[in-house]
Amino acid sequence: MNHLVIAISREYGSGGRKIGEEAARQLGISYYDKVLLQLAAERSGLSPEFLEKNEEQSPGSFLFRLSTAALGANFFYQYDIPVGDKAFFAQTAVIKELAEKESCVIVGRCAEYILQAHPRCLKVFLYAPFEKRLERVMGEYGLTEHDARERIHRIDKSRANYYRNYTGEPWGEARDHDLTINTAAAGGLDGAVDVIVSMAKRT
Repeated sequence: MNHLVIAISREYGSGGRKIGEEAARQLGISYYDKVLLQLAAERSGLSPEFLEKNEEQSPGSFLFRLSTAALGANFFYQYDIPVGDKAFFAQTAVIKELAEKESCVIVGRCAEYILQAHPRCLKVFLYAPFEKRLERVMGEYGLTEHDARERIHRIDKSRANYYRNYTGEPWGEARDHDLTINTAAAGGLDGAVDVIVSMAKRT
């Protein structure tokens, strides 16, 4: 049986975590975001704190840009490769295992690229106008406008660099996704959830 996997990539402040959690709840399937760090830590022997500190920051490896899918799950144990790449490959292995085991929502971690050959992977990219994202980040985290702007720019840049490093592709391209949703123009977060759930039921 092919399990349904919803892989969500998102601009910072577009509501991706809340949308993913609610879509998973409505569909009755698992939700994975930062818990992937713990699972990858168990596989790689690296600490969850190290993975969280270094994710979306380490330089990409030629090996992974060639083909993550072609490498075995224990590959990184056999070669002296950078720890950042070990962390990425550990998460890659975990994502593939989850997709084989159960239906789920996975947020971030290049899941849409890693699972591009999966027959039932719904690839979603969430975005919103900058000012709307600014409002959400200020409200949710209690930041000043200056700090919120800096955080949005920093995290978006980090995500884009991480994606390009490990896939060789630009981040957020519409043609690489089944759905691209402006969360400020789709009836808000609830509207975005409705769209995702509706399409997921047809996938």
